[in-house]
Amino acid sequence: RVLSLELNKDRDVERIHESGINTLDIEPVEGRYMLSGESDGVIVLYDLENLTRKPSYTCKALFSVGKSHPDVHKFSVETVQWYPRDTGMFTSSSFDKTLKIWDTNTLQPADIFYFEGTVYSHHMSPVATQHCLIAVGTKSPKVQLCDLKSGSSSHILQGHRQEVLAVSWSPRHEYVLATGSADGRVKLWDVRRASGCLSTLDQHNGEKSKASSEAANTAHNGRVNGLCYTSDGLHLLTIGTDDRMRLWNSSTGENTLVNYGKVCNESWKGLKFAISCGCNPEFAFVPYGSTIAVYTIFTGELITVLRGHYSTVNCCVFQPHFQELYSGSKDCNILAWIPAPREPVLDDISEKSLPQQHLNPAYEDAWSSSDDEG
Repeated sequence: RVLSLELNKDRDVERIHESGINTLDIEPVEGRYMLSGESDGVIVLYDLENLTRKPSYTCKALFSVGKSHPDVHKFSVETVQWYPRDTGMFTSSSFDKTLKIWDTNTLQPADIFYFEGTVYSHHMSPVATQHCLIAVGTKSPKVQLCDLKSGSSSHILQGHRQEVLAVSWSPRHEYVLATGSADGRVKLWDVRRASGCLSTLDQHNGEKSKASSEAANTAHNGRVNGLCYTSDGLHLLTIGTDDRMRLWNSSTGENTLVNYGKVCNESWKGLKFAISCGCNPEFAFVPYGSTIAVYTIFTGELITVLRGHYSTVNCCVFQPHFQELYSGSKDCNILAWIPAPREPVLDDISEKSLPQQHLNPAYEDAWSSSDDEG
């Protein structure tokens, strides 16, 4: 299904945004509701479900935190994320130096965290049961941890030398966090430990000569502005402005040396790419100029390039239930990439002699044209 992803002319996402879209998130509970955040602070919530039962439909915007909302972000929204356990709450962070915790039902902020610098990225653990920490990457080299329970952001992880552009909790170990910085480093942390840092990933796997110690222990020879764990948490994929993407063994910290070729990346802020879930092999969907490049993660092969946006793609998100992809761009559009329906194979029998039931039920026309449904 992923190999047959295409821009679907039967599915539209209602066009609400008037400026570029930086971030998308689909809630993990039902996989039905999607959040988007844009460059002028607006957040929109979409329902991806087809309620009309017609083959062609538009994903409707249910509501938005628009310009006239008293608590709208003043500057660009860089990250939106659903609370991992239910859809009653979502989070957003922005260049206005705030992280906001929203009550979905009232559209009011339940809590607001303030920072000294621009917020590039934040993330809540998809698996945590023992803590409610939100990791936040800002203009400061210190990684901030905000505690939803106490409402304070007292916990700090120190070790980076420049701004933190990307943060991601492990989907396997609830206390393990990965962070990527403009200093070229990717660090893995155990937030229970006093020193915090477990390891600093080294692209040369420790084999570089000691003479050039300055470049030692960097994951990329440029800013690290994107990172994403595989769904099993065993590997971490990172992307940097050195036009490289690297795959790491997350338990040993080893660079697996998969070669993805040149992955052009000129973004000065965080780049939101996605990894498939439940596919074999797994794929990475990476914004690449005005296109999305699709790679197989473990071989590095560029499978296909999805073209449809008119301007820079900033983010994409994978919907695992139906293996669909949604992407957001500077062109103000959200596009839906849906697997092409397969033609039923007719085994040398003339089509007329085939009873209808022989169609695979998954591909039968689910849209009833009869009036007895109403």
